[in-house]
Amino acid sequence: MSIVVTTLLGYLLGSIPTGVLVGRLAGIGDVREYGSGKTGFTNSLRTLGVRWASLVVVVDVAKGAAPVLIGRLLFDEPMAAALGGVAAVIGHTFPVFAGFRGGRGVATAFGAFLAVSPLAALACLTFALVILAVFRYASLMSVVGVFAGFLVVVGLVVTDRAATPYLLFALLTMLAIEFNHIANIKRLLAGTEPKLGQGGQRRDPSGA
Repeated sequence: MSIVVTTLLGYLLGSIPTGVLVGRLAGIGDVREYGSGKTGFTNSLRTLGVRWASLVVVVDVAKGAAPVLIGRLLFDEPMAAALGGVAAVIGHTFPVFAGFRGGRGVATAFGAFLAVSPLAALACLTFALVILAVFRYASLMSVVGVFAGFLVVVGLVVTDRAATPYLLFALLTMLAIEFNHIANIKRLLAGTEPKLGQGGQRRDPSGA
């Protein structure tokens, strides 16, 4: 029962469309009408600016951390914590409260990694910031950062410093983030990916 409750709660928390809510609060409307069409930090930064985007990222991180902490501290069940974190990322990507059109789940994944292992979260953040500083691509930062976190969790599980279910969490979360960035990876290879802060124009509703 703890696994079912935490997984469901993780999905519902992840489904809170922070970027959409903050965009409306900021008076710009639906952030999905701009830039990449996503609800996460990067598109919020492009369209809303640093102040409002900071609020988005804080809430999105909390969405990922909360179900993991509930699984760990309330239920003392690693599998519940692991699946709660994965569910939060899926909820952020396919939010039931926003027509199943969300973001790529990076901040939410970071929050889940933070609650699973601060060391893994530190690896995510360190590699992400280095990549961002050197290349200025938020998408490249995301895929490299989450992979670094995955590798740390693997190391912790192999050395018996973390419960085995967290390996499942790290693998599924990493795969989800990489899958959500397939289009970005293609643009990176083609040299057409916008750098951080670029590409915040209103989207063409016709899709052209």
